[in-house]
Amino acid sequence: MSKLAIDGGEKVFAEGVNLGGWPPVYPETAEKLAKLYMSQKWSFYGAVEMAFSANFAKYHDAKFGTFMVNGTATLETALKALGVGPGDEVIVPSWTWMATGMAPLYVGATPVFVDGDKATFCMDPEAFEAAITPRTKAVIPVHLFGSVADLDRICAIAQKHGVKVVEDCAHAHGAKWNGKGVGSFGDVGSFSFQQSKIMTAGEGGMCITSDEELFDRIGRYSHIGYSLGSKQGKPSTPPPVNLDSHNYRCTEFQAQILQDQLDRLAEDSKRRQENADYLHAELRKIPGIGTQAPGRCATVQSYYVFGITVDPAALKPGKTKADVIAAVNAEGAVEVFAGWGAVTYKQRLWNASPDRYRVESFRTVEEIIQNRIVLADIRWLNGPRSRCEKLVEAFRKVMQEYGK
Repeated sequence: MSKLAIDGGEKVFAEGVNLGGWPPVYPETAEKLAKLYMSQKWSFYGAVEMAFSANFAKYHDAKFGTFMVNGTATLETALKALGVGPGDEVIVPSWTWMATGMAPLYVGATPVFVDGDKATFCMDPEAFEAAITPRTKAVIPVHLFGSVADLDRICAIAQKHGVKVVEDCAHAHGAKWNGKGVGSFGDVGSFSFQQSKIMTAGEGGMCITSDEELFDRIGRYSHIGYSLGSKQGKPSTPPPVNLDSHNYRCTEFQAQILQDQLDRLAEDSKRRQENADYLHAELRKIPGIGTQAPGRCATVQSYYVFGITVDPAALKPGKTKADVIAAVNAEGAVEVFAGWGAVTYKQRLWNASPDRYRVESFRTVEEIIQNRIVLADIRWLNGPRSRCEKLVEAFRKVMQEYGK
């Protein structure tokens, strides 16, 4: 066995690895942004925003899209448009970014946390159904990291119990389930365009739906009551009485950046999928190493990050997942990390008191978080195959030393 770099041996990545910056940037986009700047037409249902919203919805097989300031606002607005409010419960995954759990609180509802599937890490449909009560108004399944939640089962359970579905697709731009775009299965699909996301303009978000009435409500909630396509200072149809709307508008600049990324999304997804397929196949050959399972019926898999697992039972006594991460990074891998490090309601930014939420189940994902999960940055999937080959080599080298 080769001596590990963490113990003074030669690195697998002898000259280090440069994954490049994120997000990718394009000169032609910069030229378009300069023209937008000189046009002095930067916001308020601009032509670029309207076109991008429609194109993004169509790409994901929905009829309508509403562009907003971020993916937290989209979740909140979707729940409000569905009539979720005080006294209602919204079932969410125990493992997700805190925005999924905070959105119900923003509308006065109670988030109810349920466990995830041990293979995909996404919401466990059985845990979802077990948590339903007469107060359950909605569910927010999250397509997490590099997997799609089981949409067939979740939507069937929701329909059976009269529960609304808001898909959280913040990690899943361009993903397909049985050939149909994510976000189009539930009542509303919510996307984030925050700096780290697959498609990003620094910030931004999108709600998609095929329900025209929902689309109108979502638009008015997010655009201070204005109807779609209204012009600033011009008469338009008034909002419904007592509509509690906000100003969640985004700008033409962000829409232009995202439209150019959307134009490349199919090609980019294909390249990432090919590298991910290689990593799935090769990493699973290493004793003690596995990978996050893609969705059961995912026909196009999108990757926010690539999920890798370490089996603690396969490690030598005294060795942990943290040791594996440290050793792999010492080989020059640099961008392999542990992730959020806690279930949602234990994350450091989560400050809601326990009387405002309910924890139904969490043991499966908590064990994955504490003992198993290792994440590889999306930039590994954007690069050449040779780089992925060296990442596999680094894991193989480490497990030869740290495995039983």
